[in-house]
Amino acid sequence: MKGLLCLALAIVSEVFGSTMLKLSDGFTHLWPALGVIAGIGASFMFLSFSLKSLDLSTAYATWSGVGTALTAIVGFIVFKEAMTIKMMAGLVLIITGVILLNRSKSQKTKKNQTARS
Repeated sequence: MKGLLCLALAIVSEVFGSTMLKLSDGFTHLWPALGVIAGIGASFMFLSFSLKSLDLSTAYATWSGVGTALTAIVGFIVFKEAMTIKMMAGLVLIITGVILLNRSKSQKTKKNQTARS
């Protein structure tokens, strides 16, 4: 459970850092630029904590996939960026891929535990 909490914090921190990157306007605004450093730094810190109990492939795919999807949603809502049907389909595919990856890992773990019993 602690690994999943750290992974969630890593994702939120990464989305915050990416949002601040847009607001920093090429690192020309101090506070958003500091937000980039804090957000990305916190993201990698929490991601590394999550790797103590989660598989690298699962954690990284979840972090990057969910982070990408949430960043696109922030862009759409906060910055009024375009969202086409193709973009929405792509986001659905990313999230579906993360779910399938996580489910296949959990099924493999259950099979391994059953085989050991």
